[in-house]
Amino acid sequence: MDQRTDTADPTTVDPPGHRPAVVTQVGRRAHPHGAVHVSLEDVTVRYGDFIAVRGVSFEVPRNEITALIGPSGCGKSTLLRALNRMNDLIPSAAVSGHIHYNGEDIYADAVDPVEVRRRIGMVFQKPNPFPKSIYDNVAFGPRLNGFDGDLDGLVEASLRRAALWDEVKDKLGNSGLSLSGGQQQRLCIARAIAVDPDVILMDEPCSALDPIATLRIEELMEDMKDDYTIVIVTHNMQQAARVSDLTAFFTVDVDDTTGMRTGELVEIDDTEKIFTDAGDERTEAYITGRFG
Repeated sequence: MDQRTDTADPTTVDPPGHRPAVVTQVGRRAHPHGAVHVSLEDVTVRYGDFIAVRGVSFEVPRNEITALIGPSGCGKSTLLRALNRMNDLIPSAAVSGHIHYNGEDIYADAVDPVEVRRRIGMVFQKPNPFPKSIYDNVAFGPRLNGFDGDLDGLVEASLRRAALWDEVKDKLGNSGLSLSGGQQQRLCIARAIAVDPDVILMDEPCSALDPIATLRIEELMEDMKDDYTIVIVTHNMQQAARVSDLTAFFTVDVDDTTGMRTGELVEIDDTEKIFTDAGDERTEAYITGRFG
């Protein structure tokens, strides 16, 4: 991969009124969404000789929810982890192409992957609170990063943003593992928020939750996008239709000779258009249940 140092200020905000085109696999088009926050250009992720996902290019608008959908094995979660360099933790993984966050290549030599993960947080499929108190779960990241401000205030603010404060304010000393599944997932969101990211990646955050807890997380995502850019992987078509502004559909390409299965992006567009007037027949087949 071309590891070049980008001199762009990672805190730079695009000028007001900026309306960039959204890159799709079928070309560029004018798009009425906000400034680009994260952009991918010809991104391929490999595990050794296995190509998990190939040649992906699209742009994620700021303060919107982008959903990644598609059948199992199409590389959605792999691609999501590439957006904050989580794949660096897998020895066999290699990422090529370019991923820019606020204009800076996150894979450039001078970029600290730990700082990337602070700015681009992750919420996983299964709630994974630490075996610590509710308070210490939220305070863990700030303490690790040397936060020396009002920690009590930060914990409260993070729990409020995760719509959990009113439910736990009188039991902050209790174990995070004592909470229900939906509460645990919101605690994990509060923990991610506490280190002050501005992009949050969610890998099937509701797959282990009941319908009521799922609704709470979806409502929370809708509220959070005023402050954060969200990218979510989901197998739930109704969820993608309910919560996202943009939807990207991935499929699996099978090599006739080797049988190797590789994920690829078919198209990305406004969620309403994807679900009512998809540009590719493969997308329509998946949405209507005729494929995948």
